[in-house]
Amino acid sequence: MGSYIPSTGDERLEMLKAIGLNTVEDLYAAVPESARLKSLNLPEGLSEMEVAACVSALAEKNKVFRSVFRGAGSYRHYIPSIVKTITSKEEFVTAYTPYQAEISQGVLQSIFEYQTEICELTGMDVSNASVYDGGTAAAEAVLMNVDNRRRKTVVISETVNPGVIEVVKTYCGSRNVPVTVVPAKDHVTDLEALKAALTNETASFYFQSPNYFGILEDAEALIAASHEVGAKVAMGVNPISMGLLKTPAEYGADIACGEGQPLGLSTAFGGPYLGFMACTKDMMRKLPGRIVGETTDAQGRRAYVLTLQAREQHIRREKASSNICSNEALCAMTAAVYLAAVGPEGLQKVAKNSAAHAHYLAQKLSEIEGFKLVEDKTFFHEFLMTCPICPYCLNERLAEHGILGGLPVDGGILWCATELNTRSEIDNLVALVAEIVKEEASK
Repeated sequence: MGSYIPSTGDERLEMLKAIGLNTVEDLYAAVPESARLKSLNLPEGLSEMEVAACVSALAEKNKVFRSVFRGAGSYRHYIPSIVKTITSKEEFVTAYTPYQAEISQGVLQSIFEYQTEICELTGMDVSNASVYDGGTAAAEAVLMNVDNRRRKTVVISETVNPGVIEVVKTYCGSRNVPVTVVPAKDHVTDLEALKAALTNETASFYFQSPNYFGILEDAEALIAASHEVGAKVAMGVNPISMGLLKTPAEYGADIACGEGQPLGLSTAFGGPYLGFMACTKDMMRKLPGRIVGETTDAQGRRAYVLTLQAREQHIRREKASSNICSNEALCAMTAAVYLAAVGPEGLQKVAKNSAAHAHYLAQKLSEIEGFKLVEDKTFFHEFLMTCPICPYCLNERLAEHGILGGLPVDGGILWCATELNTRSEIDNLVALVAEIVKEEASK
């Protein structure tokens, strides 16, 4: 990449020094050393054909599971063929940030449609576009109401996805905004602990429902407690669950956000994904990123414009309150096409089938000695169970049969099912699990 970066080596060192770092590697200090790849260790002097063969051989080491029973933030759903047919068109794949409305009408309309669908999905008044992922959306959401003169702190529930909590802490840390993590009680947010953590200086409270363990939180009580001290509430949701559950707006949340990956984006080894954000009308001007609006041109024809633009990408960047610059419109368009393809009834069916399959899976696993639900609480399509043997050992054995089992977490194993997990597939999994547990017990 060196030849594509216009700054010199000395200039890059000067920039690093200005932010208190010595090397480019220091920028990735938060990434575990084991996860960093310095090179592919390819032999020197290979031809293009030989390099392609080497890289293909490396790719074959990836395990692709034919059956998946894991979620925890990334979910495997059926993607109608029309989604990729439309979004793979060259004019959309190569589209850049729509600076000039007169030559960007197609991209602007796709963003407008996406925003409209997110508002319908969440019940909110206004939605933006170009948020990187669910973690970023949560971080941007809690910072929307921070006022260094009065509202200075952020509160977040421990039942939120751990990765999202880390992103929120990172964003808030860069702004010197204190973050308080409210502990969980029986795998849901401890309401009394929340009330104790909330003060007149609390800017925002963020929670997730269904939470990391798949359980539905008492959203109304959590939101009421936050509003009592004047704090705004950002509610994280699984967009598929909106086909079945009440919207954040119906609960009284000020901001709705989450990971949009389930809306037509494949799991794809972790990205690119899509963060979605929507809010009430009175918070519109605090919403980061872009907002596309509909208007008419000089001839009275329908046209689309950037009603609000990201300040950080234009003038007065020092006044920017967020860090959303890159164009995520292709991922947003994917979600828009998916929602348009399945429609309200289709989304409801996906949600119902996912929930039904998850409850059937929980019932069948509970028939195996040693497996039981950790909490007898309402869940959507994920649930935490005890495991009579080492969860990692169980997953290793399941992987031999092309099955990705639940995620090992403190307290047990977190299972997930979607509309793609058929009854026969679930029965096959349960039979294998019973056999593996029996074999391990006999050792």
